[in-house]
Amino acid sequence: MRSLSTRRIAAVALSAAASVVALAGPAFAHVTVNPGAAAQGGYTAVDFRVPNESDTASTVKLEVNLPLDHPLASVRTLPLPGWTAAVEKSKLDKPIKVHGNDVNEAVSKITWTADAGTKIAPGQFQEFRVSLGPLPTDSDSLVFKALQTYDNGDVVRWIDESKDGQPEPAKPAPVLKLTKADAGDGHGVTASPTAAAHGDSSDHAASADGGSKASDSTARTLGVVGIVVGVVGTAVGVLGLRRKNGGSAS
Repeated sequence: MRSLSTRRIAAVALSAAASVVALAGPAFAHVTVNPGAAAQGGYTAVDFRVPNESDTASTVKLEVNLPLDHPLASVRTLPLPGWTAAVEKSKLDKPIKVHGNDVNEAVSKITWTADAGTKIAPGQFQEFRVSLGPLPTDSDSLVFKALQTYDNGDVVRWIDESKDGQPEPAKPAPVLKLTKADAGDGHGVTASPTAAAHGDSSDHAASADGGSKASDSTARTLGVVGIVVGVVGTAVGVLGLRRKNGGSAS
């Protein structure tokens, strides 16, 4: 009888732990833009983070569409060994002013294609770095619709836009939140050592909001791990108590 109870408790503990992990998993499996926020009117450097979600196929191409309703005059890709980046530009219906000059076209798409022998294998992820700017001052976010292509021909379309008051869509598009510029900084950004090291000093790269977003993601990960450990620990404690009581009774 004691053996049967032990197995039941263990099964409940494992089921609870698996449920927590299953619920937490999707939050980290999406194609995202990191950091998730930057200051309006400035320049920033971001990474498009691409996890491989397949157990049998590898990612070999990423396409990121840039919004033309809020065009970005300066878009630069950081060279990534093993990947070839192709930048497409589109003519704007209405020119935009950047530093007093008219800009008639803007980057509308960036495509990264894996070279022979390169891939994002199952269980791996890759980051594709881009500098952007100047960011619009009349919007609180930029949506970057993305397509992820696997070597078996499957294409995952990360293009759904989240709406307030509704559950997150299954395949949400990466979103960069735009915050009000710091009144003490004429450019609305704080240059970071990382961005400068990547050659983006002229673009005033990397928003100061990135650190808080990264910390929030780390905290969420640790929280999930803590819950799982707590569930398993509770089960182990119950098992030990039952065994102790059983030994005392005998």
